[in-house]
Amino acid sequence: MAFEVPAELEKRMDEAISHYPVSKRSAVLPLLHLLQHHFRFISDEAVAWVAAKLGLEPIQVLEVVTFYPGFRQTAPGKFHIRVCRTLSCAMAGSYELMESLCQKAGIDRSHTDHHHPIAVSQDGKYSIEFAECLASCGFGPVCMVEDDFYEKVAPEKAGELLAKYT
Repeated sequence: MAFEVPAELEKRMDEAISHYPVSKRSAVLPLLHLLQHHFRFISDEAVAWVAAKLGLEPIQVLEVVTFYPGFRQTAPGKFHIRVCRTLSCAMAGSYELMESLCQKAGIDRSHTDHHHPIAVSQDGKYSIEFAECLASCGFGPVCMVEDDFYEKVAPEKAGELLAKYT
């Protein structure tokens, strides 16, 4: 099945491209953001689609996808969790929070690395990754579930947090 972008999404993309009249290549980043927001990750087919749309080589799009850690190349779970790991959150217990969330969600992070930072539960309900600063350094540990932001999340409250997302 061919990769298809809904007409309304493509219309939004065309509008974004119009902001870059000198170089369509500059529109790669906004198009990738729109695609990830809609599809939840950037597939190889999406990379090829953006390249064709902008008259670029796929590698020119892929280099953007792989440079920015905010772009996911694999499908996340139904509810994606990001846990801050910068110094203040780490000192406040973010590594313990990560362990507790993984244990409660049934997530095995043993196969994650810099290029594959996301781990997904076997049932596909949750995915998790560390994030660099989530911008609430005085209230750690902090995490996000989808676009919901949580401060001072005690590791022993991980189960209660996950229960909000069923």
